[in-house]
Amino acid sequence: MLAAFLTNKYVFGAVMLFCLIVMMWEFLRMTCGKEYKYSQILSILSGATLFTLVFCYRAFDFPGRLIILSFVPVFLLMINSLYVKDKSRFDKFANLYTAILYISVPWSVLNFAVFSPEGVFSGKLLLCFFCIIWGSDVGAYLFGITLGQKYGKKLFPSISPKKSWIGFWGGMLMAITVSVLLFTFGWFPKFSAHDVENVSNYVAMAILLHVTGVYGDLIESQWKRHYNVKDSGNIIPGHGGLLDRFDSALIAIPIGVIYLVVAHVLPM
Repeated sequence: MLAAFLTNKYVFGAVMLFCLIVMMWEFLRMTCGKEYKYSQILSILSGATLFTLVFCYRAFDFPGRLIILSFVPVFLLMINSLYVKDKSRFDKFANLYTAILYISVPWSVLNFAVFSPEGVFSGKLLLCFFCIIWGSDVGAYLFGITLGQKYGKKLFPSISPKKSWIGFWGGMLMAITVSVLLFTFGWFPKFSAHDVENVSNYVAMAILLHVTGVYGDLIESQWKRHYNVKDSGNIIPGHGGLLDRFDSALIAIPIGVIYLVVAHVLPM
């Protein structure tokens, strides 16, 4: 991940595309199992096409209008559904589209965090996003395991029994702390000479990243609970799959990008 953020756009594109494909494969294996194999391939192809086209649009002089080509594999996926012989569990087919919306669309937004409108690559902002999310996770864990399990109420006991409100507030405190430290030491990139150096923007962003990151974690937990699986995959021994690692980022980072664009901090 650090190599993807701190080297060049080619390493970034390759690593992020690999992560996208693995996450979509994990999600589809969890929700569809071994059914609709060719349709699963088309779904992953659709997601990979969208990410690649957005990457080319931001990284190279690639016409933005051609991003619409990413719909072609989706149409093929729709047509393919007509030829599926066993439709006894056709409700699972909806998960093929969900994988695109849930994983590929937000993951493609990462390109807007690392490329300037002129196509210049810098992974510093995206690294800052992840540092805040990691800080949020660590704070939630530390406060939750020491205080949350003994005192206070659970956050979403029906979905994630171990999450507590104390852990939630502890995670927010840590996210804000990390964001302020990143701002203080000049890690947030300066996008133009007109940038307003205002720490409040980054405190607000940290709060948004924390809240939406918690929701991202809970959303994936709900999927896993419904399908009765502990981890989305086993690519990282002892930690599960990539979807388990990036569930928070899938929701939080697009929200962080949107906030900075609306606040006129991140140029489009």
